Amino acid sequence: MIDLYNKYKEIINYLIFGVLTTLISLATYYALTFTVLNADKALELQIANVVSWIVSVTFAYFTNRSFVFESKEKLSLKEAFSFYMSRVSTLLLDMGLMYLLVTVLSFNDKLVKIIVQVVVIVLNYVLSKFIVFKKK
Repeated sequence: MIDLYNKYKEIINYLIFGVLTTLISLATYYALTFTVLNADKALELQIANVVSWIVSVTFAYFTNRSFVFESKEKLSLKEAFSFYMSRVSTLLLDMGLMYLLVTVLSFNDKLVKIIVQVVVIVLNYVLSKFIVFKKK
């Protein structure tokens, strides 16, 4: 079992922290939409989405850096900027899909948010591995 973990450590850790990041994103989104923001209003839906993104991406940066890709670089603004910018691309995808599927097509925002997060997790792994934390 340990050999299997060591062989696939990066992917396993990414999945673990990806799930935790997703839970943080969803918890933040749901907390906002069940309390102070109305997901039926397009602007408030996107505000909840952006706030949940900021909270979860900050968590993801530090956990991905330390536990997934085990970056040996000193904390740098360049690396953090690259990480956040790669996540901006998936945020835009997230926002676009939420707008299309919830606001335009009237699907359930809670269910759509979960489906969109799966797509975002996969794309974030690819961007982190090959752009942000690529080995030199």
